[in-house]
Amino acid sequence: MRFYHLSVLLIILLTTFAGFARAETNKEVYGPYGELIGAFLIEKDLPDDGLVSAFDYAAAIDHDRTRQRLTEQREALAEFDLSTLDGRDESIAFWINAYNFFMLDQILSEQPDGKLVSSVWDYGGRVNPFQDNVFEREKFDIGGEEYSLDQMEKEILLGDDYADRGWKDARVHFAVNCASVGCPPLRDVVYTADNLEDLLAENTRRAFNTDYHLKVEGDTLHVTELFKWYEEDFAEAAGSGKAFIEEWADPSVADRVADTSSMEFIDYDWALNRPASFPEFR
Repeated sequence: MRFYHLSVLLIILLTTFAGFARAETNKEVYGPYGELIGAFLIEKDLPDDGLVSAFDYAAAIDHDRTRQRLTEQREALAEFDLSTLDGRDESIAFWINAYNFFMLDQILSEQPDGKLVSSVWDYGGRVNPFQDNVFEREKFDIGGEEYSLDQMEKEILLGDDYADRGWKDARVHFAVNCASVGCPPLRDVVYTADNLEDLLAENTRRAFNTDYHLKVEGDTLHVTELFKWYEEDFAEAAGSGKAFIEEWADPSVADRVADTSSMEFIDYDWALNRPASFPEFR
């Protein structure tokens, strides 16, 4: 009987430890990235529980540890075995972190003419149509394979494979950050299996409390252009973009949205998400 109790206790301890280890995979892999956002990402709470955040690129570029942190993080991801990811939450968290890190890495590592870009479009695309834009460049090494930001977001997180597994989640649009004022805020923590659900829900809800992403004027609903570009994702998730908002917004916001009869899109602000770009940080 005593041996039986000891065996049961050992199984419980091993199971608990294994669950803990799985939940901490992202935190361990993304240590250098976590240090970067912990040091240079500034979050600001707004009235009505809105949220904006800015990254202090100038301070990060000037800091003597930044280059080392970027190198360490790139190496950790290049050596990472993707087959070790365990399940939905850990996998989604991993790719959100990858997207957000490599977006920062791009800006911190490449300054055309030695100057910080004013927008991610300064790298190409809209300004220079003869050069691949920052989202299309297959240059970010994960597990020995080079990915683009678009592949991470559209082909993995929001792609067919995740959809078939039941892992596709339209709230990811409020977690990946394109380093722009118009994008839902970058957060100052690494995503993990443990915090993923809370952060996806919180990010989405708080975005709907922030005028950059949602405003109601009379019977007109003004929303971020994410709802134009990714209309199919929101319709797949909830039937329509408006229904998606009503599902994830605060009840008071959802009630006002329900009373609207038309939808217009807020012009997306592509200015770099540095403090000087936000009135809230001036």
